[in-house]
Amino acid sequence: MKDLWKINGYEISDLLKKKEVSAAEICNKLIEHIEKINPKINAIVVETFEDAKKQAKILDKKIKEGENIGMLAGVPTTIKVNTDQIGYPSTNGLRIQKDLIAKKDSPVVKNLRNSDALMLGKTNTPAFSIHWFTRNSLHGHTLNPHNKNITPGGSSGGAAAATAAGMGAIGHGTDIAGSIRYPAYACGIHGLRPSIGRVPMINYTIPDRHIGGQIMAVSGPLARSIKDLELAIKVMSRENYDDPWWTPLPFTLPMPKKKIALLKKIEGLKIDPIISAELDIVAKRLEDSGWVIEEPKAPNFQEAAKFQATLWLGEFRRTGGEAIKKENDPDSNFIYSQMSRRCPDTSLEKFMDSLQQRARISREWNKFFDQYPIILCPITGDIPFPDLKDLESEESFDLVFDSMLPQIAPPYMGLPGLSFATTQTKQKIPLGVQFISRKFREDLLLNVGYDLENYYPKIEPVLPAF
Repeated sequence: MKDLWKINGYEISDLLKKKEVSAAEICNKLIEHIEKINPKINAIVVETFEDAKKQAKILDKKIKEGENIGMLAGVPTTIKVNTDQIGYPSTNGLRIQKDLIAKKDSPVVKNLRNSDALMLGKTNTPAFSIHWFTRNSLHGHTLNPHNKNITPGGSSGGAAAATAAGMGAIGHGTDIAGSIRYPAYACGIHGLRPSIGRVPMINYTIPDRHIGGQIMAVSGPLARSIKDLELAIKVMSRENYDDPWWTPLPFTLPMPKKKIALLKKIEGLKIDPIISAELDIVAKRLEDSGWVIEEPKAPNFQEAAKFQATLWLGEFRRTGGEAIKKENDPDSNFIYSQMSRRCPDTSLEKFMDSLQQRARISREWNKFFDQYPIILCPITGDIPFPDLKDLESEESFDLVFDSMLPQIAPPYMGLPGLSFATTQTKQKIPLGVQFISRKFREDLLLNVGYDLENYYPKIEPVLPAF
């Protein structure tokens, strides 16, 4: 039998539908692979094998009896450990939440379950999910399967590492400031941050988020192929009005002009020459695919990022300050102190100003999208950092934080973004680029992803060589 962990989710599902493999066989083969690989990288921190076996049994029965099966039937999937999955803890990487057992699936998990995906484990995140690296005092340290000395990204570092290493074809992640896009980049796979309102998301184990989180944080997929991203986002986005922001919009909307703004000069961002060269290569390939590429002046990323940080930290101070002290995780203590240094004033007045300015800034970006429906820009200004780089000093924190400008700005306006993996450096460090579009135009991001995918080898799972 083919090594099922090596192939993409849609390919596994096709084999299942053709009855060349059973759901039970898929489940058992992936569990065997996880048990072999996971101890080396610590990406899956809560095993959900028994649940997956039950799902597989139900799925095999459906197939035997000729019932309709879901869009992700038999696809191995992981869920981020900050998201409710019935019967398992929603720890968010915290010792103080290790016994917070979900009694109900989050809407995004419910949608995956109803699609007949096989959910095999819950993946690691930094404490409080506030770090672009992945380590915490409860679950430990997640390593990048490409190279243990570089970050797997964060906060969905476990999801990215698991997917990159073949421990699932689709990883569920969350993103408020790059937490899907950066781990996908660092681990050499693709990641899609959807628009606010596209994917219904709520955790029943905790109170609703404050307004900053509600208008910026999303759930979305990571995968090794664009087709798996498309299938996953369509499944994840199914109706659930428990999330009042969920919007019943179709995926296919009128096609605008095939025009892309290449942004290699963004005020406030230093771009590594390696990344600049990668952007040029991608732009040329898209031109060859029929896209018009121009280099206009970039919209104001810095202003959007400043207000994003005010909303992000303002919410965290309101709900997480005491929890930070109680958890006393060394990494999150340092990160919180540095974020507070960078954004000292989150008073009610500043918070209200940040919400008010969102309308104006969104209008300005929408005018830009009228001319250029898609932006091509860096994911960050740097190649993936050495692991835990931002914990070294204030200067290192600032270096990392400033490089993340292209990821911090779009969530402020609820915009979708695609992290597309391209190639690697000579030192085998993954590279990639980011595409951004206006709200609810995930279809445009997937279209450009499909076109670009034709120029690159199929992404194969990488096994840790350490």
